[in-house]
Amino acid sequence: MTSNQPGTLTIRNARIFNGESREVFEGSIIVRGGRIAAIGNDETAASSAATVLDAGGRTVIPGLIDAHFHAYALSLTSARNETGPLSYSALAGARRLEAALRRGFTAVRDVAGGDIGLANAIDEGLYPGPRYFFTGPALSQTGGHGDIRASNDGSCFHGGHMCEVVDGAEELLRAVRHRFRTGATAVKLMTSGGVISPVDPIRVPQYSAAEIRVVTEEASRRGSYATAHAYSPEAIRHSVLNGVRCIEHGNLLDAETAQLMAEHEVFLVPTLVTYDAMDRRGTEIGLTDVGAAKNREVLKSGKEAVKLARAAGVRIGFGSDLMGELEDEQLAGLRLQCEVLGVYEALRSATSTNASLLLRDDLGRIAEGACADLVVLDGDPFDDPSILWDESRPRTVIKGGNIVAAVDKTTFTPPGSEYSDYSPSTIAWRR
Repeated sequence: MTSNQPGTLTIRNARIFNGESREVFEGSIIVRGGRIAAIGNDETAASSAATVLDAGGRTVIPGLIDAHFHAYALSLTSARNETGPLSYSALAGARRLEAALRRGFTAVRDVAGGDIGLANAIDEGLYPGPRYFFTGPALSQTGGHGDIRASNDGSCFHGGHMCEVVDGAEELLRAVRHRFRTGATAVKLMTSGGVISPVDPIRVPQYSAAEIRVVTEEASRRGSYATAHAYSPEAIRHSVLNGVRCIEHGNLLDAETAQLMAEHEVFLVPTLVTYDAMDRRGTEIGLTDVGAAKNREVLKSGKEAVKLARAAGVRIGFGSDLMGELEDEQLAGLRLQCEVLGVYEALRSATSTNASLLLRDDLGRIAEGACADLVVLDGDPFDDPSILWDESRPRTVIKGGNIVAAVDKTTFTPPGSEYSDYSPSTIAWRR
């Protein structure tokens, strides 16, 4: 049997979108040691690998990156997400991560939860998943977006799997240091109200300037950054002026605040699909009346916020923020982002822009030296954008030079896959 070990793969006869340029060009991608060794023509690539994948003129894009993912968001009920057995959350989260990988997301940033154990399990091959960047539990003030208690709830809650309630600069400094000690790649703050939290109006800024500043300064000192959950212009300005590097959601953004973000080189990660999905499916999955009302407020303004950010020159990433059963809407987020930005800018958001946000320029790009994280699509998304989100269309996902997912078994089956023993040295697309 031919094995598909890192360093043995060549993709030939492909149309290539490299994650940055508008130009799509024809050629081959040669992979050695899990990284892209060369991009050339089919003749020079013909005998360079033990496994050759003939793309048949289809388009290869960089592996997609979801910069707002929640492995532990098993439900729209915060108490379940925060207080259930962590072992269950980890196992269920691993399944969510595997599903994301099979959709073509070869990297995700978990911005409320995750831990080094889950990351190590993926890295060691104990469970298939995307490259996993995590913040650990997001930081929330008492009564903030991460505090799950209703106003008539007299219980104690200091935090759970996705959020931790921390007040005061000294305690926040200790919490940030703990996150970096335990493997976090960034820190997340809740600096405005949210949709599913019970007692925090969406527009009101959260945390004091001194509290935000101690988090952003410590993260920067560690060579990392802080990102902030923020919807309103008031909360976004409060966050940006106190050092955050990225704004999550930003649905109520105005033009003046977008300009401030651009001046401070702050990223925006919109999460359009979560509001769209909750609007359509919220009742069936238990969204509360309070949550539904908040969701309507941010749903109608989300796309306009992205347009304002683009006009100001803000770097726009891509995130999904899907919870519970809504996780199957992840690719629909690309449809919504394409509706606002067009195919090229939406693809760049979910590839090279998100890679820059992660401080990983070897991801999200098809270039020599980059990680060989790739997706082979069933055609050209610039001619037919639905290829990006239509899960009935075949796609092949490659992570670190290994074929890890062939969504449609009728197209081809990778060597050593769970689907069959079919293992030729040349893999061709078949319809």
